[in-house]
Amino acid sequence: MKEYHELLKHIIDKGEWKNDRTGVGTTGVFGYQMRFNLQYGFPLLTTKKVFTKAIIHELLWFLTGDSNIQYLCKNGVRIWDDWPYEKYKKSADFDGVDIKAFAQKIAADDAFAKKWGNLGPVYGYQWRSWPAPDGKHIDQISNLINQIKKNPYSRRLIISAWNVPYIDEMALPPCHTMFQFYVSPPAAGETKGKLSCQLYQRSADVFLGVPFNIASYALLTMMIAQVCDLELGDFIHTFGDVHLYSNHVDQAKLQLSRDIRPLPKMHLNPEVKDIFDFKYGDFTLSDYNPHPAIAAEVAV
Repeated sequence: MKEYHELLKHIIDKGEWKNDRTGVGTTGVFGYQMRFNLQYGFPLLTTKKVFTKAIIHELLWFLTGDSNIQYLCKNGVRIWDDWPYEKYKKSADFDGVDIKAFAQKIAADDAFAKKWGNLGPVYGYQWRSWPAPDGKHIDQISNLINQIKKNPYSRRLIISAWNVPYIDEMALPPCHTMFQFYVSPPAAGETKGKLSCQLYQRSADVFLGVPFNIASYALLTMMIAQVCDLELGDFIHTFGDVHLYSNHVDQAKLQLSRDIRPLPKMHLNPEVKDIFDFKYGDFTLSDYNPHPAIAAEVAV
């Protein structure tokens, strides 16, 4: 993952300081790109341990089209708790519980989850139920799979989460806004093409968010390649505003001081042929030998 380390170094060395909406402040750059060949291994950071369970569950949650955090809370994934908890704290219903107790209540109480666990029409909703002007809803993921199978060389293999009329209804406007797939024709002597994915991310928390984003979209590319009977190509990560929060600088420098270890491997259950049939148990990570995790606060 030298590509990620190079990005961290670039931001620390060349980044510009700015205040931001969270009040924490960032050092960042505008415009950057990384490329990962997915045949070389699963692009998961080794200079700090990454919570792989959360990456898998979040992606499966996106693919269901759900936008309520109850599924995540039931599976011990806390990465989306901050936004609904902040809203709950400002309400007349707030009873003084901390965020951990809030997540436990979301997991256990359906009525409470329905009222306080909803994030609005965020990623999964837009991927699976994009509202059309005629009142219908468009399943972008199903359409994408069908297009890759029927017309693999199309230049319209695109998913968008940036739905302008709904931005203000979302707990957090989409940071990873659009992604496009590309099928390379089979090389000489081969029968299958290769599937690549390019993500455009308008805003990127380089220390906490970007490692998740890399692994999540690499995994999604692997899943789609399998159900479309394609080999793996590249994951290309393109950024708009990519930044390091001021309270993450020391952690980033610690990470940069560590040696980079070999990439792990991600194995998918080969029996799964429908993108919506994947379950958590269908993923097995092997040969992952990371340095210890590095704690850092989320800027909300």
